[in-house]
Amino acid sequence: MADFDDALRQAQAVVAARMNAAMAPRNGVLKDAMTYALEGGKALRGFLALESAALHGIGPGQAGDAALAIEALHAYSLIHDDLPCMDDDDLRRGKPTVHCKWDEAIAVLAGDALQTLAFEALGDLGTDDVAKLRLIRSLAQAAGMDGMIGGQMLDIAAETATTPLTLEQIITLQNGKTGALITWSCLVGPRMAAADEAPLKAYGDALGLAFQIADDILDVEGDAAAVGKAVRKDDAAGKATFVSLLGLDGAKSRASELVNMACDALNPYGAKADTLREAARFVITRDR
Repeated sequence: MADFDDALRQAQAVVAARMNAAMAPRNGVLKDAMTYALEGGKALRGFLALESAALHGIGPGQAGDAALAIEALHAYSLIHDDLPCMDDDDLRRGKPTVHCKWDEAIAVLAGDALQTLAFEALGDLGTDDVAKLRLIRSLAQAAGMDGMIGGQMLDIAAETATTPLTLEQIITLQNGKTGALITWSCLVGPRMAAADEAPLKAYGDALGLAFQIADDILDVEGDAAAVGKAVRKDDAAGKATFVSLLGLDGAKSRASELVNMACDALNPYGAKADTLREAARFVITRDR
């Protein structure tokens, strides 16, 4: 998977460079907390944004701000998700969560600032105004009550529900909480190029669900040191997951099926999409 590994490292470098440029005029604790939250991640969503753009002949010089936008928004969601009022986690990406390194108020503000930075970055995107508006509006939808935040709300409600969620309900929850931002990342290219979105939407939808199933599997089989966060929390909380409903083997089988679906969706792009195919396989073989 050398091509994918190289592309992922390049995406990390693009996101870091854009973040450094965005933060250069700023100083202080808020800047430090924002930068800290963005460091150490895989930048998978940024990679997907850049790779989908490359499929449409758009380079990182034009699409780099979209990669920063999605990584900043994802980092914001993790900061808030780790707070004591949410998942109450002390470890993220192998280091103390933002509220543990600083405090809850700084964590909330750093998350808020990263969220707004995402839309600031899209405003600087190297494309026409119609495409910018299309990406800004669609990111707001993917991140909002009909996407990530709506999925998080369903997740919170499930913790106190009298009956466990069904498989269909978990799919709906995770399509919002995890899948919406992944699919948005995959659609950066066709939205910048005003091209057909259907193949990459099908890819992103399948990839997002496979990613979440892999997360559920890691919560059961993963090592906290490798994963970089606490594991076995879902079972301890009695939460319904893909593993609890399908069994470990069933969840792995379903994830593999979704990866095949994702790869098949890329057929219109031929060999040009091989790196995205490698990314799909990585999603269910990763250890963090």
